[in-house]
Amino acid sequence: MSFSFEGDFKTRPKVSLGGASKKEEKASLLHRTQEERRKREDERRRLKNAIVIQSYIRGYHDRKQQYAIQRGNFDRCVCQTQSEGGPPMSDAASLSLLTRQLLFFYRQSEDSRRLVRTNIFWNFYGQLHPTCFSIFPRLLQTCKDDSLNVAVPMRMLEIFSSERTYLPVLEDMNCVASLIEQILHYMVQKGYYRSLYILVNHKLPSSLEYSDAPYGAHAIPLASTLLEHTLKPLNFTYSSCTTGARQFVFAAFTEEFTSAPFTEQIFHFFIPALSDPRLHFPFEAFLCSLQATIVSSAAALKRAPWLFYFVLSVGETCLGSLSEEGLQLYLRALQALLPLLPVSESTSRPEVISDSEDEEDTNTQAPSTQDDSYRISVQLITEECVHKLDTKQQTNALLNLVWRDSASEEVFTMMASICHTLMVQHRMMVPKVRLLYSLAFNARFLRHLWHLIQSMTTKMITGSMVPLLQVISRGSPMSLEDSNRIIPLFYLFSSLFSHSLISVHDSEFFGYPMEGHGHSNTTMMPFTLSELVNLSQLLRDACLGIIKLAYPETKTEHREEYMAAFRSVGVKTNTEVQQRIQAEQKRWVQLFKVITNLVKMVKARDIRRPFCPAGHWLSEEVNIRADKVTQLYVPSARHVWRTRRMGRIGPLQSTLDVGMEPPQLSVSEERHLAILTELPFVVPFEERVKIFQRLIYADKRDVQGDGPLLDGIIVTIRRNYIYEDAYDKLSPENEPDLKKRVRVHLLNAHGLDEAGIDGGGIFREFLNELLKSGFNPNQGFFKTTNEGLLYPSPTAQMLVGDSFARHYYFLGRILGKALYENMLVELPFASFFLSKLLGTSADVDIHHLASLDPEMYRNLLFLKSYEDDVEDLGLNFTIVNNDLGEAQVVELKPGGKDIPVSTANRIAYIHLVADYRLNKQIRPHCLAFRQGLANVVNLEWLRMFDQQEIQVLISGAHVPICLDDLKTFTNYSGGYTATHPVITIFWEVVESFTDEEKRKLLKFVTSCSRPPLLGFKELYPAFCIHNGGNDLERLPTASTCMNLLKLPEFCDQHLMRNKLLYAIESSAGFELS
Repeated sequence: MSFSFEGDFKTRPKVSLGGASKKEEKASLLHRTQEERRKREDERRRLKNAIVIQSYIRGYHDRKQQYAIQRGNFDRCVCQTQSEGGPPMSDAASLSLLTRQLLFFYRQSEDSRRLVRTNIFWNFYGQLHPTCFSIFPRLLQTCKDDSLNVAVPMRMLEIFSSERTYLPVLEDMNCVASLIEQILHYMVQKGYYRSLYILVNHKLPSSLEYSDAPYGAHAIPLASTLLEHTLKPLNFTYSSCTTGARQFVFAAFTEEFTSAPFTEQIFHFFIPALSDPRLHFPFEAFLCSLQATIVSSAAALKRAPWLFYFVLSVGETCLGSLSEEGLQLYLRALQALLPLLPVSESTSRPEVISDSEDEEDTNTQAPSTQDDSYRISVQLITEECVHKLDTKQQTNALLNLVWRDSASEEVFTMMASICHTLMVQHRMMVPKVRLLYSLAFNARFLRHLWHLIQSMTTKMITGSMVPLLQVISRGSPMSLEDSNRIIPLFYLFSSLFSHSLISVHDSEFFGYPMEGHGHSNTTMMPFTLSELVNLSQLLRDACLGIIKLAYPETKTEHREEYMAAFRSVGVKTNTEVQQRIQAEQKRWVQLFKVITNLVKMVKARDIRRPFCPAGHWLSEEVNIRADKVTQLYVPSARHVWRTRRMGRIGPLQSTLDVGMEPPQLSVSEERHLAILTELPFVVPFEERVKIFQRLIYADKRDVQGDGPLLDGIIVTIRRNYIYEDAYDKLSPENEPDLKKRVRVHLLNAHGLDEAGIDGGGIFREFLNELLKSGFNPNQGFFKTTNEGLLYPSPTAQMLVGDSFARHYYFLGRILGKALYENMLVELPFASFFLSKLLGTSADVDIHHLASLDPEMYRNLLFLKSYEDDVEDLGLNFTIVNNDLGEAQVVELKPGGKDIPVSTANRIAYIHLVADYRLNKQIRPHCLAFRQGLANVVNLEWLRMFDQQEIQVLISGAHVPICLDDLKTFTNYSGGYTATHPVITIFWEVVESFTDEEKRKLLKFVTSCSRPPLLGFKELYPAFCIHNGGNDLERLPTASTCMNLLKLPEFCDQHLMRNKLLYAIESSAGFELS
């Protein structure tokens, strides 16, 4: 046996090569590490919390021990003084030490007697030391506990703030006032009003209300005392204190008392009490200090409703005592606070306001002393503010301020800013607000406002002064200061003038003398017609300038790296700047809307009775041409046309449906689109017609394509039942898309096929006859005015039953098809009906009544200006319909037959009568017709034209026929040429015709007496003269479906003239080829 010893005297442990060497998974390792880290963090937190708790407990015990020590020292000192039997303590140093001790340990529940003893010492000493000043807010703050008695601290406050306390000692009223000022100022610095706020809400019952009795005679003495102490600091000048002391006192009163959420006690007692003129609240001084207090911040937004309500409440009773400067301060306060007022209930929720501040005393608490359920809601305060602002007294005070001759630009600007905020931010309508309504019908105010707008200037880089209106018209960017000056004024003027124009009938507008008995010649028009011409031009240019601002030539883009670099050095970028830009742009868009509305109203008057020179509405700054290459005709851009609406311009508008690619429009194309949708009348009519036809052509190309001629809709129509068959075959159920090609197969009276294949001519003839039949008054769907103009018949429902709306929808589609096919039809419509089709609303105003019933319009104008007793006329709120020989009395409002028309309500009666005749009676008819029209033609495209221009678009222009143009675009067939002797004689004869005879010839051949809008080159098929044979006994005949004249070979000029006149006068020879 052999042994081998290698020097190892210890047995080595055996190492297992199995599981022990297995590596721990990464996720498990990370989890274990995180868990260990969390445990260490929890341990550190527990240790820290233990230290804090122990520190607090030790501090609490130490404070309690020190309180006991100092309370014992205080008692020993007082006992020593009393045991000596001498006079009370009279050493100032000892008294100060005693007072500091009291301030240190004072608790009202334990130390009230010690406080009284200290008060006795100070009274005996006869002088005060600043050390005792700070005791008063401390005492008031302790009164928040309902179980504590406030008599002692309130008595202390009354004594130390009373002149009677110091006057016997100081014997100088000025010194006494100075001393009290210093006391009150020091107390306000230490939270005097915040403590009063707490005391009021905890010690006064919530049911307490302010009565009309003198404030000293209230049932609760504490209420009168608190009211007196609230007013006392406000009635001193603080001349002996540091500069700004009085401002500080008013600021503290504003922020800690009137801007905090109102409780029932504040709302029902303190606000009415401070509004009582007998208490002489220093309202003007308060307004003066308020200017420095109001700032636009989150805190200001929270406290604005309460402060605004307080200002309005006191203003209701104190406006009469304010000086002119005070009234301007009041106006400035309204201007600053109104934008901070919440707008709607969704945004007007009660806010918890914390007034906690860092105080020397750690026991000071914020005035959030009651549950929110005891507070007046923000929504209620907001509604009360709006109501108070609209009271008669408030309105009269504000109106007197702007109506006086000495009113400055600043006053007008502030008033405009207030009204602008009411209309834009709070969305209040002019008729609903007494202030706005009164201003709208004051011609002098509107004139002054417009002259002020015109006189506003700004200094350019070159140093020259340029009118702000000119800057707007150029589309130049404007500084925020300048825009704040002019936008409210411009918005207010446009809104008020627009509203006043609604009530100004044409006789007043044009300055015609009133006719009839007892009429007043006063007018509400602030401008003459010549002034309106210049004003409308400036307004038009301003609108065009705002469009330029909405679509600037260049758009600045910055990369994110640059934005980060700017933010790193404190430069505001991206979000802040973008929000500010969008807010400013929104103001311009709102201004654009009201100015455009005013321009359109003036333009409507000019359409009814022209007073502007020819070409007045056209702008040299606009160069829109239909033949220019543009993206406006691509499908997505045509969809933008469909979704444009009044006043919605610029990037703020979302115009496309989800899934549709937005058109890539250039800046100029965006501007052109905005002009054509909002201010189309600045573009010449001919160019707009070309644009309309290009839009139709582009749409037709997408719908009809380039397929075979026979593709599309094919219908068979009986000639004797054109309307009935078309109504059935072309209904929306059978043919939902009427934009497709329509081919017509006609049957004669015997039911046999008529010869010919429809290549477009037969359809046009069919469409022409269909429109004549459908709009024929004998059909029952349309009536005519005294001037022979068509409008929907109110009795249609009585004729065809509930399906009447389907007939109007059908007729609208057919008229749309005529426009879509560029076909002229002689259908003279009433202007009010065309206005209803074009407007964004289906209703029109009273000014259109003259085109429907001139006699009723004159009677209503007579009633409006009747100066005698209106009730003598025996009218009530009813109207009589005489439909189909049956009289029916209709009430204009519920119970109208029992409501007599009087001087007070005659304006409402006039508008209700006009609304019934123009709108209510035929509303379903017009809506159905408009829907049918829109089914074929985009109404936005038609809105490029006014009602007169639409009539021209439908029927053609009533202009002399240009024979040279007709000759140029006339074709010849059957052996005729332009130089043929018969053709030469024909043109010589036609040239000798009167204009009326030329129209009859054109109607004879084309079925329309008016030439195409853009000349005979647009006539399709082209005007053609065909050889009608050599039988001289025959009359000329025409195939209107092909615009074809069949002219026999008349070689004698006299014979040619007689035959042509006979044919066109008798309308002989109408046939289909």
